[in-house]
Parts: sequence; C-alpha cells; structure tokens
Amino acid sequence: MAKIIEVKNVSKHFGEVKAVENISFSVDTGKIFAFLGPNGAGKTTTIKMLTTLLPPSHGEIKLNNFDVVTHPDETRHSFGIVFQDPSLDTELTAYENMQFHAVLYNVKASVYKPRIEELLRLVDLWDRKDSLVKEFSGGMKRRLEIARGLLHHPKVLFLDEPTLGLDPQTRNHIWSYIKNLNQKEKLTVFFTTHYMEEADRVADMVSIIDHGKIIESGTPMELKKKTNTENLEDAFLALTGHEVREESSSAKDGMRQARAMWTGNKR
Repeated sequence: MAKIIEVKNVSKHFGEVKAVENISFSVDTGKIFAFLGPNGAGKTTTIKMLTTLLPPSHGEIKLNNFDVVTHPDETRHSFGIVFQDPSLDTELTAYENMQFHAVLYNVKASVYKPRIEELLRLVDLWDRKDSLVKEFSGGMKRRLEIARGLLHHPKVLFLDEPTLGLDPQTRNHIWSYIKNLNQKEKLTVFFTTHYMEEADRVADMVSIIDHGKIIESGTPMELKKKTNTENLEDAFLALTGHEVREESSSAKDGMRQARAMWTGNKR
C-alpha cells in the first residue's frame, strides 16, 4: 500500500537535549494512525516537524511525496490540522470562520462555497452556520475545527488531542464524524490522544514514542498480544512504565508558538 507519510532516521536536537532520536515510521494512505506517548516523549516535536514548523536536525520526512524541508508550501497544502487548544475566532460565525480559512488557502469562491456547505452538513452544523462561535458548545467547536481543517481537500488530517475535555457522548460523536470523513474523503488521519480506549477502538495502526524514540509499532491487537494485555492502555503502560510524567512548559509553549506560526505562514 502507498505511504502518505514516511519518516526515516529523523532526529531533533536542541543543543544537548535530544528531543527526538533517530525515529522511523510510515503511515499508509487512507488509514487512521495513532501516535502515542507519555508527556514529554517527543510527540509534539515530531508533529511540528511533520507539519513544517520545525526542521529536523537529521533524517528525511516526506508527506504526500513532498519533502517537508525542501517543499514546505506543497506539504502544507497536503494536510489540515486541528490543534489541541481552540483556534477559532469566536466573534465570527461558523460560516465566516470557514470562509476566512478558504481565503488563507487561496481557495476560489466557486470552490469553497459548495465545499463549506458540504462539510458543515457533514458535521451537522449547517443549520448553525450563521451563529457566532462563542455560542457553541465545546463539541460543536471541535466539529467546526475539523470541518475547517478539511476545507482545502487535504490528504492528511492531523488531530492533536481532538476530544480532550469532552464528555463521553460528545467524544463518541466526534469519532463517528472522523471515521465517516476517513471513509468518505479517503482521508488519512494522524492523531494523538491520552484516551487509550479511543486509539484501541479507532486506530488501524499505532506507534508509541518514549524518551524521543519509537519503542513499538503495530495494530492495537498486535501490541496487546505482544505485551500479553487485554487492552491498549495496559499495553501502553507495559511498554512505557507507570511513572507519572510531567509535561514540560516548553512543550506547551511550543504548540502555542506552532499554532501562531501556522496562522502567520498562511497569511
């Protein structure tokens, strides 16, 4: 099967700190891929490299057959991204948020108008298209962010903790929408989560990173079999240990900076 993402012997060093060290993995086109790891394991740094916001110190990354370093613009047009923290303009309507995103990507009105309607209907928000986003619930905002990330017909959708803080019913609905989009749009989904049952339920493939290195990859069933566990959370703990990890402030700041850089790049 064709590979939509290829990461080969990639490292990222910040001085003496080895945030990511010689990782390799690939993602098949049209699959749902979970990238898991404890706090501070290297997930954020890897995502920033995949999305052109941070150059690797060593190695090669290709997305949709484009080298992310030498062809950043083509790479950016190949993916959509939903950040962990909200990034919508709450003083705009749902439709205006979508329209603004279309302008940033230079999508023609003749293309984006029917596309906006299609996507808002797909996530059950068309009837709220003229409502201000500040009136939306957390789940509605998440659905709008997902729709917005798909506006320019990306090949890959990156989701960083897409259901963080949502109640179980809303989380279930969000994943129903994502799986529907995966099938309808033939979309590759790359996501991170700390809800292991989500990855167990929806991921076709999983890679686990810890201390900057890929420690295991496989289907959820393969990882459970390899660790002789009954669920992916137990498999994850067996592979990464039970020690509590603290997320560094630099990792949090890094994703905020990445989001700001991403918006600036599109402007």
